[in-house]
Amino acid sequence: MAESITETVRLLVVSRESALLRPLCSVAESNSWQVESALSAWDAMERAQSPVAPHLLLLDMPRGDGDCLHVLRWLRRLRPDLPVIVMCAREDVTKKKEVIRLGAQEVLVRPFDEAELESVIRRHLPLSGIERSDVVVEDFEQLSPDTFFVSASPIMQKLRAQAELLAEADVPVLILGESGTGKDTVARLIHRFSVRSGFKFVKVNCADKPGELLHAELFGNERTSSQGLIVTQGKLEQAEKGTIFLDQISALPLGLQAKLMQVVQDRVFTKPGSGRIVPVDVHLLAATSDNLARVLATKALREDLYHRLSAFTLQVPPLRQRREEIKVLLQHLMHKLSRQYGLPPREFSPAVLAACQDYAWPGNVKELEAFVKRYLLTGDKGGTLAPSNRAHSADCPQASGSMGTPPTIDADAAQEEQSGSTSLKSLVDSVKCEAEKNAIGTALQKTGWNRKAAARLLQVSYRTLLYKIEHYHMNSAESHLSLSTAAHFPLGGTGGKGRAS
Repeated sequence: MAESITETVRLLVVSRESALLRPLCSVAESNSWQVESALSAWDAMERAQSPVAPHLLLLDMPRGDGDCLHVLRWLRRLRPDLPVIVMCAREDVTKKKEVIRLGAQEVLVRPFDEAELESVIRRHLPLSGIERSDVVVEDFEQLSPDTFFVSASPIMQKLRAQAELLAEADVPVLILGESGTGKDTVARLIHRFSVRSGFKFVKVNCADKPGELLHAELFGNERTSSQGLIVTQGKLEQAEKGTIFLDQISALPLGLQAKLMQVVQDRVFTKPGSGRIVPVDVHLLAATSDNLARVLATKALREDLYHRLSAFTLQVPPLRQRREEIKVLLQHLMHKLSRQYGLPPREFSPAVLAACQDYAWPGNVKELEAFVKRYLLTGDKGGTLAPSNRAHSADCPQASGSMGTPPTIDADAAQEEQSGSTSLKSLVDSVKCEAEKNAIGTALQKTGWNRKAAARLLQVSYRTLLYKIEHYHMNSAESHLSLSTAAHFPLGGTGGKGRAS
């Protein structure tokens, strides 16, 4: 719970730019913080030593101005306890290491939005006497409007520290973990910590497209037409000086893996269409949720590429290994989704919290978010949960059918618990899910795992099919087929509008 407020949070900003002051004042007003501005850094140093000193100082570093570094040195001597956030232009991001060394807690690269600014300020406010919100704010890092990193458990705090170290090294990193654990989030965290944070973070899902489209997405193209030379930039060029994240790297076709090896080794690639040599300056991050031993044994991933990428690895733990975060995540996701849908947030009943703690969450954070979305819309109608949702708390490996059923809202749960009867609805749902999974597997096999073709065959939207594949933990290296029951089972009609979460 939040501490009682004993004093108002005071922020001091050193900047002459009104464009920077406006979002800061907006954030401060929504949090009841007090903002003061100083026209010069020397004025800021005097105020930092006054009886009514600020709790946090935001120091704007004008483009190409080196005086900011001198001010940081003095502030470190005069007020070593004062958190300082430096704001700079993209071209000055190369000074990030020096700025951090001189005492700044963080460097914000312009332009940034209000959510990012608020997250950084909250992260570095002193704890004493200041309200921090219902959940512990320093455990949350907002990486984008829709992405956040939670380090409310020792295992995730260790992961955060490892990510910070690897960001400084600027070397390829392989991120491992089950589906839904947040490998994308860890990649964004590494980008945030690196000196490349002022440039683009570009993500490519290697399992999302067939080989030809993926080749064009990565490397672009050059072709001559009646209108002249048409140049299409690939993601590698778009991420220049920034970070490129290759998700599900084991799904990348072998021919593209060979071209990627050239990028990793020589930091160049040959532009399709022209044969022009293009230099590459990116931080390469890759991830997979597949079993590494299996993909290497089946030659789905080249060993030489694996060895180049896996010199540094990060293992993202499943949610069942960080249960202390479940309550924090439930609260945070409820507030996030209630704002997103314009609904008042719901409180979680003790029965719901107990069931959520007991459940093993095979879909990890993505499954948890889907549950919170359902809970926000329907609430706990019966006041309790079905008994079949409990007693699945063992740290078991991810395997279909071994996790029990997720916490669901069931108005007849209390009556079922007294009678001990098995829910007919649960049995029907189980059969339906198995048939649905088999139908997807059949369609994917018929189309050679061309997901768009499979979606057309099943008469569902492409996004719906991707959600179902992820939900059932399906991949091309495994068989999910039971052809006798697969037939033409519908996935919810032809008008699917995308993922549930």
